[in-house]
Amino acid sequence: MADIKIDDYVDITDVVCPITFVKAKVAIEELEPGQILSVHMNEGEPIQNVPRSMKEEGHKVLKLNKNDDGTYDLIVEKGEE
Repeated sequence: MADIKIDDYVDITDVVCPITFVKAKVAIEELEPGQILSVHMNEGEPIQNVPRSMKEEGHKVLKLNKNDDGTYDLIVEKGEE
């Protein structure tokens, strides 16, 4: 999956739930269906809530990478409108 082209990136490590999903949602809404968003986030609530919320919105969670600093990058493909 290393060949995934990231179309946009949003860092939500500086906000707390529920703003984490709001920022991610706004970012993915700016993309076209099929484009890829990388969401940089902290462990804990965002890991539990953001991927689930993205799926509920009809988007496809492709990958969740744990980084060396304890943060995560969620790779999401925008679903159809």
